[in-house]
Amino acid sequence: MAITILAPVVEDVRQDDSHAPHGYADQSMSEDSDSDVEMGGVSLSQKRRPRDSNNLATGIMTPGEVVTDDPQWMRGHGTYTNPLSTSIIATVAGHIEKVNKLISVRPLRARYTPEIGDLVVGRIVEVQSRRWKVDVAAPLLAQLPLSAINLPGGILRRRTSADELQIRTFFSEGDLVVAEVQSVHQDGSASLHTRSLKYGKLRNGVFLAVTGTGGSGASSSKPKKSGSSLARDWGVVRSRRQVWTQQTASGGADVDIILGVNGYIWISKHVEGTDAASSASENVSITRMEEMVSSSIYSSQNDEISPQTRHEISRLSQCIQVLVQNGVRVEMETVQAAYEASLQVDLEVGDDEDELSEEGRDYLEGNKASRLIELVEQRWAKQEKIE
Repeated sequence: MAITILAPVVEDVRQDDSHAPHGYADQSMSEDSDSDVEMGGVSLSQKRRPRDSNNLATGIMTPGEVVTDDPQWMRGHGTYTNPLSTSIIATVAGHIEKVNKLISVRPLRARYTPEIGDLVVGRIVEVQSRRWKVDVAAPLLAQLPLSAINLPGGILRRRTSADELQIRTFFSEGDLVVAEVQSVHQDGSASLHTRSLKYGKLRNGVFLAVTGTGGSGASSSKPKKSGSSLARDWGVVRSRRQVWTQQTASGGADVDIILGVNGYIWISKHVEGTDAASSASENVSITRMEEMVSSSIYSSQNDEISPQTRHEISRLSQCIQVLVQNGVRVEMETVQAAYEASLQVDLEVGDDEDELSEEGRDYLEGNKASRLIELVEQRWAKQEKIE
């Protein structure tokens, strides 16, 4: 005999007001769908999220929340469609992004998704026979083939078994490299290359990791402004300049800053001659470029760095950390503004030893971090008025 399962039916609590407590029957029950009716702590109807003029939910979405039920929208990344209805439901926690009729949810935090042409900073984690495995903050390790680097020798040649035996002399476990994404495979892993003299092994500096999505939403040419303050958004901008030389104060030398789209940042002492070699590599053939390559570019020995330069490298690192902690997007303009603001904060502190000790004067946290962000926002507000 077949068994029929009936759906549960919730009785209307308003059908019998005679047994209700005194005063309960006098309370009007709103028929609005946005109201909540609770029985025994169980909500019978939930409040709807506020929607804009396009019938889209506003604010930060959470997994399982309905973005829209309008059939005119197409679902994008971070969403899925209920097969029994036209509702588009979020699968990640983040903000809604619209491109024409395509709707997607950009996560607040996510692993880096490689794209061809991205400048990334990575760490060698494994050495294989003909390639290196590189950690670039992506779901899968990227690979750097032996054929995708410049080897000393002066000629364009095939990589032989002798090169494979000496592969650890070029890059070994723990080395930091700056490279470009050459291709992306179907499984999402990336292949890197360092064929330009602008890329290669990193030294004479400090490594910094930035949390966030890493490159997503980086199509804007300038930092977004909202009123008099910068719009809060994490990650490194993909379309902006990512490598530049920063002039420092307090007697420090110039400092090179590399902003990897994957959220890995490298701050190092500027070495004279690297700019000339990089510009020359853009105007010469591949064979001539390999003649310019020497074994010194694969050296792991750091150069001598003065205490003043070390101090300014540390200051820049702290400025970037303050930007990240306050949700400001990291790019050349914001980093430079934060560095100048940190110098102004030091001038405001003065020489009062009772207020701050000499060791704590260089620590950019607490009230000093709040003041730094305030000065950065004021600078962008002035530029917005000028424009």
